[in-house]
Parts: sequence; C-alpha cells; structure tokens
Amino acid sequence: MGGNLVYKILKEHLVEGELKLGASIGIKIDQTLTQDSTGTMTYLQLEAMGIEKVKTKRSIAFIDHNMIQQGFENADDHKYIQTVADKYGVYFSKPGNGICHQIFLERFSCPAETLIGADSHTPTAGAVGMIAIGAGGLDVALAMSGSAYYIKVPKVCKINLVGRLNKMVSAKDIILEVLRRKTVKGGIETIFEYGGEGIKYLSVPQRATITNMGAELGATTSIFPSDENTLNFLKSQDRISDWKELKSDDDAIYDEEITINLTELVSLVAKPHSPDNVESVKNLEGMKIDQVAIGSCTNSSYEDLMKVAKILKGKKVYKDVSLVIAPGSKQVMEMIARNGALADIISAGARVLENSCGPCIGMGQSPKTDGVSLRTFNRNFYGRSGTLSAKIYLVSPEVAAISAINGYLTNPTDYNVDFSDIKVSKFIVDDSMIISPSTDRKEVQVKRGPNIKPFPVNTKLFKNLKGSIILKVEDNITTDHIIPSNSKLLPFRSNIPYLSEYCFNTVDKEFPKRAKEQLGGFIVGGDNYGQGSSREHAALVPLYLGIKGVIAKSFARIHKANLINSGIIPMTFENEEDYKKICLLDKIYIDNILENLHEKFFCVSNLTQSTNFKVKVELTNKEIEILKAGGKLNYTKLQGGENNE
Repeated sequence: MGGNLVYKILKEHLVEGELKLGASIGIKIDQTLTQDSTGTMTYLQLEAMGIEKVKTKRSIAFIDHNMIQQGFENADDHKYIQTVADKYGVYFSKPGNGICHQIFLERFSCPAETLIGADSHTPTAGAVGMIAIGAGGLDVALAMSGSAYYIKVPKVCKINLVGRLNKMVSAKDIILEVLRRKTVKGGIETIFEYGGEGIKYLSVPQRATITNMGAELGATTSIFPSDENTLNFLKSQDRISDWKELKSDDDAIYDEEITINLTELVSLVAKPHSPDNVESVKNLEGMKIDQVAIGSCTNSSYEDLMKVAKILKGKKVYKDVSLVIAPGSKQVMEMIARNGALADIISAGARVLENSCGPCIGMGQSPKTDGVSLRTFNRNFYGRSGTLSAKIYLVSPEVAAISAINGYLTNPTDYNVDFSDIKVSKFIVDDSMIISPSTDRKEVQVKRGPNIKPFPVNTKLFKNLKGSIILKVEDNITTDHIIPSNSKLLPFRSNIPYLSEYCFNTVDKEFPKRAKEQLGGFIVGGDNYGQGSSREHAALVPLYLGIKGVIAKSFARIHKANLINSGIIPMTFENEEDYKKICLLDKIYIDNILENLHEKFFCVSNLTQSTNFKVKVELTNKEIEILKAGGKLNYTKLQGGENNE
C-alpha cells in the first residue's frame, strides 16, 4: 500500500504513538506562528514554562489583528509581544507587514514541514504541502518549548479535482462547493488532501484560498502536493532552496474520496450566517447590496487583487455601495502600487485599508443596520461583522468586484475580463519589517503594559462535581458567540477579567452575572459547539467565571482541546433527547468524576428534576491526567517541566 501526503509527513515527524486511524500520536513541530489577538496569552504561558529559548526550527510572532489603536492597550500588547519574542528567540513581524497567513505563505512556508499556529486558519500553509494545524495558544507555547504536539490520527479524505475552472469561476468556488457537500462539521477529525489533474491549473495562492477556508469544515487541516507550481511560487519569492517535491504514491490509500469536476463548477455564495449555507450566485442575482469588502487571509493575495484591479479599471463603484479593500501583505501592497493596479482601484472609488485582518474579524467597517455585505472572507457568523442585523455573504473576488460596480449581486460568468497578464515570475522581496531575535537575549527586558493581566489557572479536579446549568445554547455555537471579536473587545484580549463581562454577550447578556451568582457551574451546548476561531479565550474566560464542564451534542476539535487544556471537562450526551430535557439553572451532580473519566459513559444526576442521564467522554489517558491536574499547564509542571505525553 502506498502512502498519501498526510501519512508521509506524519511518519517523518512521529515521536510517539502508532500511525493508525484514531490513535493518539505526538508529532515534532518544525515551525509555529502566533498573532497579536492570541499571542499575549501564548507568550504569558511560554514564560510560565521557564525555558530559555524556543526550540523549533523557526517561530514567528505576527501583528495583524489589533490594529485600531484607540487607546494604549493594543500598542502595549504589541510592545510586549515584540520584547518577549526577542527574549525567547522568536521572529517578529511588525504591524503593517500584513496578515500572518499571507506572510507565512510568502516568506516561511516549506513543503513537507509541520506548523501549528494560534489561529484557526493556519492550514493556509497546506497550499505548499505542509501539515499546518490551528491550535490553542498553550499548545503552541508547548511546541515552542520543544514538546510534541498531540492529535488523533485523522481520516484522510482525498478530493479529486478534474477538469479546469471556467473563466470568472475561482478557487473560492471550489472550497464553497466542498462546504456545500460536507458542511461545517463534515471535516471533524479529517484532513483533506487535494489531487487530480485539475490541481495543475491552480496556483499556490489559489490553493491557499482552499486550504485556508478548509478550517470552516472543522478539518484538522488541508494539503496540496508540492509540485512544479509550488516550485515556481517559491522561486518567485527567492526561496528555491526551500522547495521539496512531495507527492502521494500512485497506490495511496484514503479513507474517503470525493470528485469535483471543475468544468461544471459555477460561481457560488455562502448566505448568512454560515459558510456552508451555499447557493449559486445566479439564483440570488439582483440582490441589492450596501457594502463590499475584499481581503482577509482567504483572498488578499497579489493574484486576487490584480483580478479585482482588472475588473475595476475604468469603472466606478456604484453610488450606494461602499467598497473596502485590504491587501494581505506589504509585498502585495507595494507590488500593486508599483504596477499601477492600486491607482485603478483608488480611481474606481474603493477605500484602501492597511495590510491587516481588518473587517474580517470585526475590526472596523461594520455594515449599516440591516446592511447587506459581500465579503471575500472565510466566515459570516452571526454578529462577527460587528452589526447584529447585518447580512453577510461570502463570495469570490470576481463576484465582489463586479457586484460593487453594479450595486447588486452579479454573476461574473456573464463578463469576460482578461486575466492573462497578471502573473509574475518574481515578487518584490523585502523582509525589513520582520525583526530577527536578539543574539544577546539576556539583555532584553520584556515590557508589560497595565492591560496585561495574569491568565486564569484552574485547580486540580475534585472527586465530585456539583453546580447549576448556567447557560443552554443551540447548535453551531462559535467562539465568536462565546467571546466576540470586535474593535471594542480585541484590545482587551490580554485582560481576561475585563473580557469576562462580555462572555456570550450576543447570546445571553446575563450569562456573566448568572455565572458569578451561581459560583460557576456548567454549560449545555448543541452540535459542533465551539466551531470557528482557535481563540483559547473562549475556554479561559468561562474558566475565570467558574465553568467546570460543558455538556454538548458534539464539539469542534480546537475548542475541545482548549477546554481540556483549561481543565474544563468536555462531555457529550449519550442520548441527544436528554439535551431537550435539561433546563436553565437545573442543578446537576457528578459522583466520583476522578474515576468516571476513565469510563466511556457515566451518569449525571439532575437534582432539580430528580432524574439521571448518561454522558460520554472521549479522552486519551493523558487528557484524563491533564483534566485531573486542572489543565495542561498544571500537568506540565507536575511532569517537572517536561511534556511526557
């Protein structure tokens, strides 16, 4: 039996366990990335580990989220991250250099290597043939300390791309088609490997759009082969020495296979409020729009913006539409500035934002009340834009640009725009905004502003658990629901006590007050609880508020790991009918939880209703020990500073 791409890389990086479906394994991590929204907590945890220097091949800290500096908080966080990175041997990408995933793809991605990042869209780097996985900040800190990263061996689903995309149909439509078929929970414990004759027509930036948005499937990651297209991309970035061919064997084995005929694909759109709520643009054509936003780590490459510039050239944005565009990196911005494309964009009436995540994470450009916004982003979760009544639609750059001109959602396949001359053989390479760490780290003083508060640490698990149901929520609750990500709250990502006042704010404003009154307790959730961002704040803030466990129908992968890392027990209903019976403020009791964690199923008593129901826990032995210790940081300290998972 031949090897697929996934198993080939995992085998080379395996340090513990057996490469067998569903087994727990530890893999060596070559590179890590953080960004400023999750980075402060990551580096506070790294400092708590007491190491002298990071032990990865390379670790990079990016500043790309908290860019609206209305007060001292963001600037203080940035200075903390810069100085702590310098102290521990981490590269630092300055504000304005661009979005972490776009820069990493351009300047750091290496075929056949492993990467974990404290951002759920880390799988972007799978476009060059990396195993790139989004993770919680503590797991990234542990990887920087030299520890292995532990995952369950996932299923490998091959997506065969056959044929070739028609004009004005793009890579965004490919991943929307995958989401339409598989849904936002269809990729849990799965890695998607792309192959087939169709991939030879997809550039690395196009592949990156697909691997980036694969995160919305709930997938562990997505990956493409490293082939001639990869070689040409790295050569254009003056990094030919980083190239390595990586392909699956002809007789490679997969757990599942899907075929997509690119020739039959049409322009697609994801309707509110989920990336898998997909329909053809043609079916919705003519819908009036108020705003168009182009950018994010999904669609902010040079290739994307050149297409947008070509469409806008000589045209004007419709009078009732606001068009905003954010290039993904300084490299992209400089290149479109030098070749005249930026002038075409500005002349059309677009508003050009700085090279950052921007409106994708609710950092500015919130739509008007009841506004309709087309965005080339990866998520359209309820409230994520900053306007609760807004309707957010996810589209390709081609759809976005043409619709901005017309003032309504437009099918781009009716237009013929020539993109034949947008490719370049050499990019502008200027790494002056990437600061190398100091050679004399002992002299570096880490600077902490007053907004940086200690992160909460759990206590060891007691024998019995008792508490009230503090909150009951529906299916597909996202980390944006748990801790909103917007311009008002992002500056306080280093301040858990402050953030706690806004926990579940878009779902139930009384949750923080109720949690304090009840001295903590439990949360009941539906399917796919905790989908979306990797932010561990969605576990740390409930921990601060005294949450002991979450009982859900099912969990998103990263959030489940973050709950375990924080010492919060993730449990699922054996019978989903029991979900319907539980009520807010019911008091529940779990007897002898220390022993029950070793059982797949155990009983929970609902003291209020005088009934019992069964839950299950799917935990490795090491995860059980982490929960008993009160979280992964406590567990690591108990191991004498070594992560012996």
